[in-house]
Amino acid sequence: MSEFYDAKETRSADEREAALMAALPGQVGHAKANAPYFAKLLAGFDAAAITNRAALAQLPVTRKSDLIDIQQENTPFGGLNATPKGKLFRVFASPGPIYDPEGQGRDWWRIGRALYAAGFREGDLLHNCFAYHFTPGGIMFETGAHALGCPVFPAGVGNTEQQAKAVADLKPAGYSGTPSFLKIILEKARELGLDHSSLTKACVSGEALLPPLRQALADLGVDVVQAYATADLGLIAYETRAKQGLVVDEDIIVEIVRPGTNDPVAPGEVGEVVVTSFNPDYPLIRFGTGDLSAVMEGQSPCGRTNMRLKGWMGRADQTTKIKGMFVHPRQINDVAKRFPAITRAKLVVDKHNDNDRMTLQVECAEPGDALAASLKDTLQSVCKLKGEIEFHAPGALPNDGKVIEDKRS
Repeated sequence: MSEFYDAKETRSADEREAALMAALPGQVGHAKANAPYFAKLLAGFDAAAITNRAALAQLPVTRKSDLIDIQQENTPFGGLNATPKGKLFRVFASPGPIYDPEGQGRDWWRIGRALYAAGFREGDLLHNCFAYHFTPGGIMFETGAHALGCPVFPAGVGNTEQQAKAVADLKPAGYSGTPSFLKIILEKARELGLDHSSLTKACVSGEALLPPLRQALADLGVDVVQAYATADLGLIAYETRAKQGLVVDEDIIVEIVRPGTNDPVAPGEVGEVVVTSFNPDYPLIRFGTGDLSAVMEGQSPCGRTNMRLKGWMGRADQTTKIKGMFVHPRQINDVAKRFPAITRAKLVVDKHNDNDRMTLQVECAEPGDALAASLKDTLQSVCKLKGEIEFHAPGALPNDGKVIEDKRS
């Protein structure tokens, strides 16, 4: 049996990029023609001209943080859906609420690829502990398992003792859900003297998988890998058994952009994960997830050739209230863009004599008093607040994706 889900996973980078870019104009055109939100947002752009990443980067970003307001203006999906509500398969509600559509078809969320990389094969029983109530998590992993020919026990959340008993009785091959809940179930099984030895693999999501928790689960006999997915996009990236970064899904385009802007960052730099999906029902074009990550160099030792993400590295929305005023990352980027000598900027907020203080840290090869004065004036003009300027050598500021760092306690 193949180590790979399909031949797409081992394509050359050039072959993959050519296929994605060839399909991109059609998807942008489809979104404009069938999704009212994108018809308005992209009205000034020629879909046929969006044939490369540079052209894609000229399109506006639609951020998940704005979905609640967008959907309230045009319920239930804000006009981002290309398939009418009456022709969908399911409809979900995520916290907010944000309403999420699911269309017809096999493995609509594309989770099968992540489960396959986790070691699931036809006939393996999946103990699925993602929620089935309101949100799509349970269905996402269930339909992915069905695409592999795997039966599913829809365990959902809670009922720890019953979960442990079901593991002992049904002897599932693997688990899906949050990693912390898996640890709780396995520890309960041990406490009750129940056999959990059949459960040897897991595909987890929904929370950070830190090294101590991964090791604790390994000590309990389970090899755990992660899937990065959202209710809007389905699978974005997935960990393989190499456990060296998350391999991007084959049916999306991922960009990393500077927080608060639409601009792609340099390779390896931390920024917001922005995804363009080829889903015909919900054609999200440059959808900002709000998550921070970075692209890793090289390819995975597992043999999959797509780009890899370093994993979740925080949230991109760093809006901060200072002296009663909100300051947004896009404002800091706006200040920096006005000065070609500035290569990177970060606003640090702390307390001085019990008062809020902000300092704009900038990387610049040729600092000077005149530049500092101009920066202070521009900062006050854009943010309506006074701040100090602190110069640093190019490359000196940390590559952490932070445009605003709040050090107040």
